[in-house]
Amino acid sequence: MTDAKRRLDLCRRELLFLLAGGAGAFTAPEILLADDLDRRVTQIVTENIAVDLHNHVPNAFVQDAQADSKKDPEVALASEMKRAGFAALCYTYPVDRYTHLKPGEYYQLHLQALDQTDRLLAQQKMRRAFTWKDLQTAHAHGHPIIIQTCEGAQFLEGHLDRVAEAYRRGLRLMQLVHHANDLVSPLGDIQTRPPNEFGGLTPFGAQVVKECNRLHLLMDLAHAAFPMVKGVLDTTTQPIIISHTALDTPLGRAGKPESLQQRLVTREHARAVVDAGGIVGVWQNFRTLGEFVTGVKEMADVVGVDHIGIGTDTAISAPPAAGEERPTNGVWPDRQPPRYNGFVYVIVDEMLRQGFTAAEIGRIVGGNFCRVFGKVMERQGC
Repeated sequence: MTDAKRRLDLCRRELLFLLAGGAGAFTAPEILLADDLDRRVTQIVTENIAVDLHNHVPNAFVQDAQADSKKDPEVALASEMKRAGFAALCYTYPVDRYTHLKPGEYYQLHLQALDQTDRLLAQQKMRRAFTWKDLQTAHAHGHPIIIQTCEGAQFLEGHLDRVAEAYRRGLRLMQLVHHANDLVSPLGDIQTRPPNEFGGLTPFGAQVVKECNRLHLLMDLAHAAFPMVKGVLDTTTQPIIISHTALDTPLGRAGKPESLQQRLVTREHARAVVDAGGIVGVWQNFRTLGEFVTGVKEMADVVGVDHIGIGTDTAISAPPAAGEERPTNGVWPDRQPPRYNGFVYVIVDEMLRQGFTAAEIGRIVGGNFCRVFGKVMERQGC
């Protein structure tokens, strides 16, 4: 057998092991690393709990508030996480993907999304993380795990008790706003809506913030306009995060439509979050992998390497339908399968090339989020 055929046979056997969900799948460099990638990459990914601060469930909602009759999407969650190098995902669903809904329907979609995720986790033999220890234990055993997230709290509809209800269903990270506001009791201003629509954080939004504090439920202010962020920071007793954005710079704006440019944050915006102990996740919405890592460096220059995370705003499953989120693995035009596989692996390699140390990379890809998550999860309240 030639060396080339021997390597190909090894790759095939390791791929079967990976897809079977075998322990130790995070250390499969023949699959996940091309020959010219830095050999330190595997060690960095293996030794750190890499967390995606924002990844999507490909939900199949219904809108008529009836039983969830649509077929569940087919998602290779565990194997794609291992392929990516993510030990944990903040796994989210946007109920306002549907428009022109009536009061009550966002709540039904929210319940359907949680039910679908329950079924998905049971099928994949996976679970949700509720504490920092859950993340540590899952990583030690090579078991991918999710942190349940929602993208927008439109399902509250003025009912504060639904925060605790969602918490009991496993929610541990609540993104307060998305593209549409609560139809009954808006929480605050959104980046992509008219400025100063509600004067920042609304009175009901302040009640929600205090309830999240009581429950020790981590809040995500992605999509929130800066006046709302300042209102939350004036109210909260716990750190917050912005899961997916980038700095408003020429690089951050390059090649983006106006809708994405509106989603960028100023230096003042980012600094306010980290000065209160939080972190800012940098998304993948750059033209190349190299530009993405340069965008991470831009954020580090403003907030420091101890206050950055990675929030891909992609879908970990197979490539979604046109117009939906991009697949996590294979997202970079210049780093495509089959030669390059694994989101975390290729960004770690590029970060090494651009001068980040192994310790800095470990904090950025997951350590910083784990610190904030652990702090907020202390003495959970419901």
